[in-house]
Amino acid sequence: MRVQRHSTIRSSEAQGIARGSVGILLLLLWLPAAQATSIPHPHPQPRQIVHIIEKLESMWQQAELTGNTATMANMLSEDYLGISGDGTLATKAETIASFKRGTTKFSHIRTWDRKIRVYGSTAVVVSNAQVTGEHDGKSLNGYYRYTRVYHRHNQVWRIVSFEASAIRPPKQDQEQDEQSTPATAPGAPPQ
Repeated sequence: MRVQRHSTIRSSEAQGIARGSVGILLLLLWLPAAQATSIPHPHPQPRQIVHIIEKLESMWQQAELTGNTATMANMLSEDYLGISGDGTLATKAETIASFKRGTTKFSHIRTWDRKIRVYGSTAVVVSNAQVTGEHDGKSLNGYYRYTRVYHRHNQVWRIVSFEASAIRPPKQDQEQDEQSTPATAPGAPPQ
C-alpha cells in the first residue's frame, strides 16, 4: 500500500520563502557590482585630476630647468625613488642635493605624447622627452621615455617614483639631423 504524503505550505511560509529567494537574488546581483566598483578603472579619466597632474608636470619641469630645489622638495615624497636613464637610483635627498650643487642641470626639456592614468589616489604619467642637460659632468642630451608616479595623501599630490629610459629620436628629428650640417670642432674653418 502506497501512502502519498502531501506537504502543505501555508501562505505565510510561501511569502517568507519568496522574500528569502528575492533577497538572495538581489545579493547575487549586487555582489559583482560592488566588487567592480572597488577595482580602479583607468577609463574614463577624471578630468579634474588629469588637469591637476598636467599642472604638476609643468611645475616640475620648470623646477628642473631653473634648479628650484624648494619646489622640488615640496613635490617629492619623503620615500621618493628616481631611476635615471643610465639606471642610477636616487632618493629625494640625493636628487635635491644634486640640483643644489649644480651637478645636475637642464637647459632644455621638451615633452610630448603624454598619457596620464588615474587609479584612485595614484596617478601614472608616461611621456616622451627631449632633454639637454648634464649630470656629474656627463651629457644627458637625448631622447627619453619616462614614467612618473604621483600619490595623493591628505589631499596633496606628491611624486613617489620616476624612471627614464633612453629611446631613439622620433623619425622627424632623425630626418632633420641627417639634413643638418655637420658640427665642426672649435676653431676649425667653416666648411
